[in-house]
Amino acid sequence: MKQVTTARLLLDGIAGKVEVDVSDPGLIPGGQRRGIALIAHPHPLMGGTKDNKVVTTLARTFNALGYVALRPNFRGVGASAGVHDEGRGETTDLIAIARYAQDKYGGLPFVCAGFSFGSFVQTRVAQELNPDQLVLIAPAVNRFPTEHVAAGTLVVHGELDEVVPLTAVFEWARPQNLAVVVVPGGEHFFHGRLHQLHDIVMRHCG
Repeated sequence: MKQVTTARLLLDGIAGKVEVDVSDPGLIPGGQRRGIALIAHPHPLMGGTKDNKVVTTLARTFNALGYVALRPNFRGVGASAGVHDEGRGETTDLIAIARYAQDKYGGLPFVCAGFSFGSFVQTRVAQELNPDQLVLIAPAVNRFPTEHVAAGTLVVHGELDEVVPLTAVFEWARPQNLAVVVVPGGEHFFHGRLHQLHDIVMRHCG
């Protein structure tokens, strides 16, 4: 697939403008839009941004599947207005961006994807929007009150995650009868294993 160009937009959020990178395969000659993927980054107070390598890997993966990928910066990050709101305002901002994308691109399949803190926020977004697919990468279930999720949610976690122990994810997933895909030797940021993450998401969402 040809390289998808990325546009940087300032979209309306609840607390002001939200900076969003939009990668649209429909703008490539012969390209088609097959879905919309909204991708949430890790904790902004710990350096998380839309340019995180896991987040950009997810965007490239969804682009390869024909999805328009939207990567917003949470409140107070980059050019996004406002201040960190512990997931509350971040949830309402993502819902606003999702509705913008659905209005712009029509009734395409819609995916919510998140990494770490972004997974926590996306479980809250999913309660409101009921996406066609939810993808949670290294969900920080030991740090934030992560919602229960729908059957069929893709959860990917590193065996050696030093931020969120794998046992904590199992304890969260077990009462939901939710499968967890474990990357052997993987840690929280999937250093050296982003290609495996790409392949897992491609197989599940393709």
